[in-house]
Amino acid sequence: MNKQRRREIFRRLREANPEPSTELDYASPFQLLIAVILSAQATDISVNKATRGLYAEAPDAQQMLKLGEAGIREHIRTIGLFNTKARNVYATCQLLLEQYQGEVPKDRAALEALPGVGRKTANVILNTAFGQPTIAVDTHIFRVSNRTGVAPGKTVLEVEKKLLRMVEAEFRNDAHHWLILHGRYRCTARKPACYACLISDLCDYPHKTAAP
Repeated sequence: MNKQRRREIFRRLREANPEPSTELDYASPFQLLIAVILSAQATDISVNKATRGLYAEAPDAQQMLKLGEAGIREHIRTIGLFNTKARNVYATCQLLLEQYQGEVPKDRAALEALPGVGRKTANVILNTAFGQPTIAVDTHIFRVSNRTGVAPGKTVLEVEKKLLRMVEAEFRNDAHHWLILHGRYRCTARKPACYACLISDLCDYPHKTAAP
């Protein structure tokens, strides 16, 4: 895919959604961090349902720590892997209070040192909470990048590096949101809605679907 086609793809995505944002509910960088930790192998809808009550009782790291691992677990029992996630959330809150006065660090290495936080989660926080031009590659973005030809790669890291190199600076801050939403609602895994896609004429996917 050449630079002109790639630029037009992001121009159209921006035109359709000028101010994209995460579908996770949060009111602070801390709450976003916890929501992203909980979102692994879970839908944003299920996470939002769980965090609604969790954040009402424990909106910050100090209150979350007071809630305890058992208390956290009770709030998130409806989410997959809730035992491990409760343990990670509790341990993360301990580190945030011990090392960062309860605040979420803006440094990648510091974020990745937190329990339950990997590169993808760190990228989400750096981008969505702190406005850094990172691109977190999840299954949706990996699929869309490869299927459309925007940034094909065999690994998540390869796709991330290609996106950072190939996506122009004016689109980079919002690219993560545009691509994930496109993968979630249009370029779905089993049956992409190519007939209703605003970039189908620019996409390299050879098996485009017709209207049902």
